[in-house]
Amino acid sequence: MTALKDMPISFPGLFGDWEFNPDPIAIHIGHGIYWYGIILAIGMLAGLLLCMKQAKRFGLTEDNVLDMILWAVPCCIVGSRIYYVVFYLDLFRNADGSLDWSRVIAIWDGGLAIYGTVIVGILVALIYTRVKKLKFGAMTDLCVMGLLLGQCIGRWANFINREAFGAETTLPWRMRLWTSATQYIEVHPTFFYESLWNLIGLLLILFVVSKGRRFDGENTCFYFLWYGLGRAWVEGLRTDSLYLFDWTFMGQPIRVSQALSVLLAVAAAVLLFYNVKIKKHDAADLLVNQVALAAAAGEDPAQDGAPAEAETVQTETVPQEEEPSVSAPAAAQLSEETGGEAKHGDPH
Repeated sequence: MTALKDMPISFPGLFGDWEFNPDPIAIHIGHGIYWYGIILAIGMLAGLLLCMKQAKRFGLTEDNVLDMILWAVPCCIVGSRIYYVVFYLDLFRNADGSLDWSRVIAIWDGGLAIYGTVIVGILVALIYTRVKKLKFGAMTDLCVMGLLLGQCIGRWANFINREAFGAETTLPWRMRLWTSATQYIEVHPTFFYESLWNLIGLLLILFVVSKGRRFDGENTCFYFLWYGLGRAWVEGLRTDSLYLFDWTFMGQPIRVSQALSVLLAVAAAVLLFYNVKIKKHDAADLLVNQVALAAAAGEDPAQDGAPAEAETVQTETVPQEEEPSVSAPAAAQLSEETGGEAKHGDPH
């Protein structure tokens, strides 16, 4: 099912005859400046600002975030396009079977996939943290919060484009879309389901998971578990899924994003169980505690695995919620090394 982009959107079960008819193109210049791109840009900037604000809680700096985002943004755009093209390859072929490269690169015509963004983003973070000698888990724990916020906002671009909707339904919150001048469909607003799911996940990470982190990488595992479960459910409702070539499972075509979501959720659950229930973690191993310990001891933060960038960590009094806490084991170690008393708080 394909909805017309010049016809109104309505929610008859909630708002009666009220309709909303947004033009997908915000500014008609050249190929046009689309609301899709504007909304994605807003989501990216909001995620960036959130990561910069939260960086100290993970032993990182705003410069770390900005440096990585300069590499991540262009790479992730390319990655999301490649992911989409690979699984919709037949749409980009000429009559003789060869690839139409002009259509492959025509990103302004649409065709991005969030999992391509996530995969490439993880690779960029891995390379960046190795080069800068930062902890990969600490960086990804910070970045997944910005990613969730960006995804939460970005899904509304699908609403403007009348896309990424689900199968037909009679639920009170059904969304009415027109497929011709005289015919309409009433469908699941799956863009909203995923946006709301991501918002809840973000709030859980901000106010629950992050406050009790036991190891660098815990937020990341929670993200893949939470997002994987939600996306697997939402993908099953959608009518425009990317499929894994012509492969089938139990007689049904395999939805790429749904299968990947299940695999990531299972892997994340196993990693969380192992790290929480089996492997014992010392809070002193958290990067934020290592940075705080080195700063309090007046040592070079670049030693003992702490990042060189930690030299920019402020040592003056900061609000309690932003001050990197030093765990009890780390504080005890500091007291032994300095012969004095060390101030410490609850470990993150």
